[in-house]
Amino acid sequence: MSSQNTSINVTHFIIGGFDTLSRPIAVGVVILITYLLAVLANMVNIMFIISDKRLHKPMYLLICNLAVVDIMYTSSCSPTMIGVLLAGVNTISYMACLIQMCVFHLGTAMESFVLAVMALDRFIAIIYPFQYHSYLTNTRVLVLTFIVWFVNCFFMCYMPATAVPLPHCSSRLRYTFCDFAAVIRTTCVNPEKHFNDAAIIAFFILFFTFVFICLSYCGILLFVKLSSNNEKKKMGSTLVSHLICAIVHYCPAFVRIIFTRFGVVLTLEERQGLLIGAVLGPCLVNPFVYFLRTKEIKQKLFKIFKKTKEIKSKMFKIFRKINTAG
Repeated sequence: MSSQNTSINVTHFIIGGFDTLSRPIAVGVVILITYLLAVLANMVNIMFIISDKRLHKPMYLLICNLAVVDIMYTSSCSPTMIGVLLAGVNTISYMACLIQMCVFHLGTAMESFVLAVMALDRFIAIIYPFQYHSYLTNTRVLVLTFIVWFVNCFFMCYMPATAVPLPHCSSRLRYTFCDFAAVIRTTCVNPEKHFNDAAIIAFFILFFTFVFICLSYCGILLFVKLSSNNEKKKMGSTLVSHLICAIVHYCPAFVRIIFTRFGVVLTLEERQGLLIGAVLGPCLVNPFVYFLRTKEIKQKLFKIFKKTKEIKSKMFKIFRKINTAG
């Protein structure tokens, strides 16, 4: 947009990212079901870990933190998209849009940093198994978690500090919710400079955390080569969960953010599809991966199902006796 355009006073934004969608209700139902499943699964994960003192260990504290990040991440934009698609509410207030933008990008960054910290946890657990509990205590994990949250909140201050002072020439968002690119495109300035600055920050966060995770895996693989076959199977089992979560998070992120900055042209629909997948995919996959791959959580879940089945069986016998007596 040209800086010569007349600026307007924006009190709310109109979300226009779904205007060309042929089947909005079907897409809305899919997003709604995925969102509810993701939030429910992550909340169950958190409750399992909090309620069981045996799970108050560094690894489970990190899983709990990942679940909190997933809930925040998917809740930053999913309700807005569901409201547009299913309820026809396609407006959002200026302040709510800025908050959504900050929370969404904070969730994106936190997802990367939490996976990096979890890679460190797996590295220490495999390379230094006997010193693990002395290196990573609950207190140190909590302090490290606080530092990660603080650093990412500091990074996210750039976006509102950049967007708020700029004059707006439009109140219509091209995308499906308020992210930095959508808000900047409504301003009267050339967005390229701001996109480049944001891309540098995103590249730094993604590249730093991705390289850290890769180095951790390289160290683990070198150690695994020297181990016995039984130890290799155990180590591989502990890494699979984290590897799945990392792949689901980084693949759409690299395609959407990094590749597009090097000339790969994506249509608006493709970009928005990747963006929605990048939000909902990890938040849905992560809790189910740890349900299925973490022995303690899986055992606790099976015990709950077993108790529920026993209660139902007892209730059925009671009702049967009542009916027979009657």
